[in-house]
Amino acid sequence: MAVFCLLGLGVLYHLYSGFLAGRFAFFMLSEPAAGGPETPHGSAPGGAVDLRELLAVSVLAAVRGGEEVKRVREGNVLNAKAKGKTREGAEEQLTTGDLLSNRRMFYLLKGAFPAVQINSEERVDTADQETVSWDRSIPEDIKQKIQPKEVPAESVTVWIDPLDATQEYTEDLRQYVTTMVCVAVNGKPVIGVIHKPFSSYTAWAMVDGGSNVKARSSYNEKTPRIIVSRSHAGEVEQVARQTFGNKTVIIPAGGAGYKVLALLDVPEKNQEQADVYIHVTYIKKWDICAGNAVLRALGGHMTTLSGEEISYTGSDGNEGGLIASINMNHKALIEKLPDLEKTSHK
Repeated sequence: MAVFCLLGLGVLYHLYSGFLAGRFAFFMLSEPAAGGPETPHGSAPGGAVDLRELLAVSVLAAVRGGEEVKRVREGNVLNAKAKGKTREGAEEQLTTGDLLSNRRMFYLLKGAFPAVQINSEERVDTADQETVSWDRSIPEDIKQKIQPKEVPAESVTVWIDPLDATQEYTEDLRQYVTTMVCVAVNGKPVIGVIHKPFSSYTAWAMVDGGSNVKARSSYNEKTPRIIVSRSHAGEVEQVARQTFGNKTVIIPAGGAGYKVLALLDVPEKNQEQADVYIHVTYIKKWDICAGNAVLRALGGHMTTLSGEEISYTGSDGNEGGLIASINMNHKALIEKLPDLEKTSHK
């Protein structure tokens, strides 16, 4: 009798333990494994990204990069060296400010949006990889002006310029220096951020969204003030005065970001004002994408000298020069300056 009782208890034990094991397995399969794959921060289900979030982290990246740029310049630890020459033979400088800003901006953006393509002026060294986190907070001014908008991650390309106007940076011409981030969707610039590290001024705009910067109330189309690169001022001046007359003012300046801000209503005492921005030679896309996006968002234009839209996919350079304006007849400007387009391919 005792034997049968023991056998009965054994059967019940195995049945119950099997039931518990089944429930435990179901529980483990139903819960995500610790440390397992999760939806990346900044990426919505289905491989989409929210442009409002991308704008917020782009502003933060430009500011963080600017902090590095300012720290290096004020500490006078630039360690400037030549990294090559432009097509025109001018020496290109590379400083510690470029490298540290680039590292901070790249890894902040990559950490927040790992699925997005990021193109930067400076090479990213994996040996210097760092974790730069984003707390996912969105500034109040962006919340008030921009609505969430999702786009496929594969359609997005981010362009970083960690230090625009490096030559002027080495000469301590601080007013020209900016850090910039641009977001292009299917090759079209839709988000632009231009930050001035030495004054802490930041301009941002999103196409079909909003901005914290605006156009000026008036522009001079008859005898425009034309802002150009310091190295090409004479070349543009000759043609511009033939076109608009001897009263045309040519403003030599450094940095593509600074030149775009010159077309806008920027409350900065060291910011010059111009009516048109012209560049007559080859230029890299990370130099101009952010400014292009800001102008587009405000109803302005930035095209090649022949009037073609600039695509921010594929190669990192723009061969056709550029002309930028806002609240002016852009097509008429292009038609008045036919001779400049020929020089941009040299």
